[in-house]
This record gives sequence, structure tokens and C-alpha cells, in this order.
Amino acid sequence: MELISEHACFGGTQGFYRHASAEIGLPMRFSVFQPPQARSGPVPVLFYLAGLTCTEETFMVKAAAQRYAAQHGIMLVAPDTSPRDTGIAGVDAGWDFGNGAGFYLDATQAPWAAHFRMYSYILHELRQTIVREFPAQAGNIGIFGHSMGGHGALVLALRNPEVFRSVSAFAPIAAPSLCPWGQKAFGNYLGPDQAAWQDYDATQLMLNLPQPFPQEILIDQGLGDKFLAEQLLPEQFEAACAQAGQKLTLRRHAAYDHGYYFISTVIEDHLAFHRRILNAQT
Repeated sequence: MELISEHACFGGTQGFYRHASAEIGLPMRFSVFQPPQARSGPVPVLFYLAGLTCTEETFMVKAAAQRYAAQHGIMLVAPDTSPRDTGIAGVDAGWDFGNGAGFYLDATQAPWAAHFRMYSYILHELRQTIVREFPAQAGNIGIFGHSMGGHGALVLALRNPEVFRSVSAFAPIAAPSLCPWGQKAFGNYLGPDQAAWQDYDATQLMLNLPQPFPQEILIDQGLGDKFLAEQLLPEQFEAACAQAGQKLTLRRHAAYDHGYYFISTVIEDHLAFHRRILNAQT
């Protein structure tokens, strides 16, 4: 693991790292904020998954989350949003697919299957790296994300409730099988058989869960979001939660758009939400 840069931040440390990923087969970057409490022993961990076009830096620079993570004693971890420098033809042809758009799944279709394995990378390799290399509580991990990353956070938590104790999202792609972004990504990464898409669709997962996610789910959505009607479809996930008996708080905010001005407005609530659940685990 290579330290790229390190910065003092709210009494803790903000670091940016690179490591050789066996799961991806290429170097991957990630960022970690260690709160001041981490100097005294392991702390709870909260993974953040960013949206389309973003990197491991976006959340740490724009969300203003470190202040609240320092107050609550929570470590923040943000991976890059896709493999880089894959050599795949057309990987950078569009902003909503390929580079910066890994969709937090394990691709099964050539040529993507060789490197686009973000689901397993986060669930296994990156999580194990964080627990091994940082003062992290291995059994006390939450996850949240924005847009494509909100989709990823919901999917990872719903499929692995024994790993991720808490989950929330900002303007997630809540029913990717039904929207253009998701259909483009799933069709190329997973192939035309839509039955294979269900494992990475939070709405479908919720409908098929043997039992609800153990904790409440928190989602914030801006009503001024230009992607709301066509791409995000939170009402689909809301209806699935109602059918499944899942406790969900879906807050709708007039005027707010899809960007980090919105995220930074509600980030304090999300850190407090995760702190409440993760502290209950200790």
C-alpha cells in the first residue's frame, strides 16, 4: 500500500492511498479519514461510494463530512468509482459508462469482466485492507453513497447485512433495471439476460429478501434533481420497502439538486444516523 498524500484535518488525518488490487488486477486508489479517536484504538468504519465521473477524492473534498466524522469517532473510507487504465477500447467513450462508472458490480461480459469487479473489491479486498492497515473495528462497518454510489451502497448492504450494519443514500439510482443509466450499465457489464440484473437492483433485492434489512434505511432526495424522474426512481424502492415491511425514512427536499451542495447540507444527519447504529454495536 502506497501513501500518496496525507493532511491534518479536524484533529484527525486525511490520507490518499494506492495499492495493487488482486481483485481488479490493476492499481486502485482510495481515501481514508482517520478521526482523532483512532489514535486511541479501533473505531467504527463508514464506507462511502461516489457517483458517476467521481474519484476517491470527490467526497473527501466536497462533502464536508470530516468535521462530523471527527465528532462521532467514525473512520471514513472512499474508493475510486471504477478501475483505471484498463486498456479496454471505448472505456472512456461516455461519462455514464466505463471509466468512473463501475456501478459497484462484478461484470460477467467481455471485455469488462477482467477488471470491472467493484462489488467484490469493496466487499472483500478493500474492506480487508482497511481492517488490516488501519485502526478499524472489523465488525462495525456501515456504508452509504450518492447516485450510482447510493445504488452500490444499498445493494452491498442488502446482500451482506452481516458485514454492513448500517446503510443510507443520497439520491440513489434506486431501480437501475428501469432507468437508462442502469440499463446501459447492466446490459454491457452483465449481458442481456435481465434475470442476472436483479442481484444488483436494490428494488428487486428488497422485493426478494427473505427478511428486511435489520436496521432502518435512510435516503435523502432533492426535488430539484434533474435526474429524479427518469434515472433515480426512489418511489420504486419506497414501494418495495412498504411491501417487504422494511423500515425506511425517505426524505424529499424541495429545490435541492443532484450535487454536493445538497449532500453537504444533509451530511451531518447521515453521520449521526450511522453513529447511532454503529455505536449500538459496540
